[in-house]
Amino acid sequence: MVSGILAVVAIAIAVMAMYLVSQERRRFAALPRDTNVLDQIRRLDEDLALIEAAVARIHPVLKSLTDRMPGAIRYAAVVTFDANDERTGHMSRAIALLNERRDGLVITLLHGPRQSLFFTKMIRDGKGIEPLSVEEETAVERALGGT
Repeated sequence: MVSGILAVVAIAIAVMAMYLVSQERRRFAALPRDTNVLDQIRRLDEDLALIEAAVARIHPVLKSLTDRMPGAIRYAAVVTFDANDERTGHMSRAIALLNERRDGLVITLLHGPRQSLFFTKMIRDGKGIEPLSVEEETAVERALGGT
């Protein structure tokens, strides 16, 4: 009985030893075949320096883009309507163009039978600086995710 237990323990130790040896072989497989570890480290260091230089060149570009993003158009919506009592077939438009800060403008195009008119109104924080028409307010609400 004792010899059976010893045999099981010996097998377990042998399996564990084989596992540890295979782990060590994998670690050493990463070393260069000519065993010139210092050259390999030098090459890795040079590669790392190239990568750091590339990141340094990209950093100002990324910062510039990040700084400009809040001013870029992020929200937009168009509302069509009839400015002339259903006579022109909903040819008028209110177009809201807003940035990340909810600032921007509403462009309104009023199409009539004899002329078309063009208006712009500034928007600050999602509200008109001057009074907005119902259609213009609707365009701003839709652009910002409202109904």
